[in-house]
Amino acid sequence: VQLQASGGGLVQPGRSLRLSCAASGFTLDKYAIGWFRQAPGKEREGLSAISGSGSTFDADSVKGRFTISRDNAKNTVYLQMNNLKPEDTAVYYCATDTSLRAVISGKPHYWGQGTLVTVSS
Repeated sequence: VQLQASGGGLVQPGRSLRLSCAASGFTLDKYAIGWFRQAPGKEREGLSAISGSGSTFDADSVKGRFTISRDNAKNTVYLQMNNLKPEDTAVYYCATDTSLRAVISGKPHYWGQGTLVTVSS
């Protein structure tokens, strides 16, 4: 099981960015995947999750701005981030587990490397 996150970068406040999480060694319909972030000096925060059946879950902090989706054909999960704010600056991670509960509780078994998102003018 491997995850490869990409799509981070420097973006101005108010703009959008889409992160990708390419999965290998498993198929998305059997695993739940979540997006997390960790800002400097802060605890890791769960953002969004998608179950194997495609149900989505969003943290209140990003509801309405961030959207998780997936492309089964590409075995890739996305995080569309709109109206970005400086406080969204963080390293973003995708992670997976066969247990949706584990992903939503922030304790998935497999983690990808992070991708840095910097929101600054």
